[in-house]
Amino acid sequence: MIFPLVQKLGLGLLHQMDAETAHSVTIKALKAGLGGSAAKPADPRLETALWDLRFPNPLGMAAGFDKNGEVPDALLHLGFGYTEVGSVTPRAQAGNPRPRVFRLKADEGVINRYGFNNAGHQALRSRLEGRPSQRGVVGVNVGANKDASDRVADYVAGIHAFADLASYFTVNVSSPNTPGLRNLQARTALAELLTAVISARDERTQVIGRHVPVLLKIAPDVLEEELAEIVEEVLAKGLEGLIVSNTTLSRAGLKSTNHTEEAGGLSGRPVFRRSTIMLAKARKLAGPQLPIIGVGGIDSAESAWTKITAGADLLQVYSALTYKGTGLIGEILTGLSAKLDQHGLANLREARDRNLDAWANLDPSD
Repeated sequence: MIFPLVQKLGLGLLHQMDAETAHSVTIKALKAGLGGSAAKPADPRLETALWDLRFPNPLGMAAGFDKNGEVPDALLHLGFGYTEVGSVTPRAQAGNPRPRVFRLKADEGVINRYGFNNAGHQALRSRLEGRPSQRGVVGVNVGANKDASDRVADYVAGIHAFADLASYFTVNVSSPNTPGLRNLQARTALAELLTAVISARDERTQVIGRHVPVLLKIAPDVLEEELAEIVEEVLAKGLEGLIVSNTTLSRAGLKSTNHTEEAGGLSGRPVFRRSTIMLAKARKLAGPQLPIIGVGGIDSAESAWTKITAGADLLQVYSALTYKGTGLIGEILTGLSAKLDQHGLANLREARDRNLDAWANLDPSD
């Protein structure tokens, strides 16, 4: 990961470090206040209002970068419209042994098997409470400990722990790096989980007087019939949105010769097609009202625009910054404004779904 402060070192120098060390260096620099700021104010046409939240632009930092909530305000200052911290589990856990993250440079992809490494609920809560300003949209991505005897209870604990601090919640059942976690996407298990999570959220609403949206983050590898069941459960349980998608286990079409056999989830450019197809299929199933965040392989204004026209209301990036640097943030936002000009549109909502059918009719396995 690279931001203005470390761009002086150059992407090439950072890429001489192993990927996890480079990430740690970036976090430390951002904490030191060396991150820089957005080059110019966001185009007001890019503003999006969802769930009583105001997003100054649709581009967010995906979960996984700021696991412990160390730099949300620094990320917002860079020009992101919102950011998402976590995934966070009730108890701190070290995650999988290193090395556990690998760059696939020829593909501009990343494989990781971090395994929900994080400092736990209390550490994250302390940091979020200590933010100098509570302004800006900061979502909290909740997960379950690897050794949890009751994973549903871990998600419920996350809702209770952060309802007064989170702008929104993401329920992460789609990481491939916690054994058995993706099984929670199966209908019966998902119904049980979502019922418990929404019940916990509603309990907290009565206490804090604020309704915190709950979103579900899903894998791009589910079968179409499984996706249909997931969307049905999301709608039936009254969730406020979907995030499509997490990393993929597929290794199809890779050009890289190193690390492709490493276990873990693949992100970055190689997941763009699969995740965008699943996004469009989810939009077709969910209908026009359910908000969906599109994530997976966005590395340009063109790919960001494609996600929107395939059904996304909001966007998230992460892996592309490893290869493009933070200049990508401004490039995407400027490019989206240019797209609105090109097509004579007043806002991004008018662009959404313009290519929905074309993407929804594709087969992700092709």
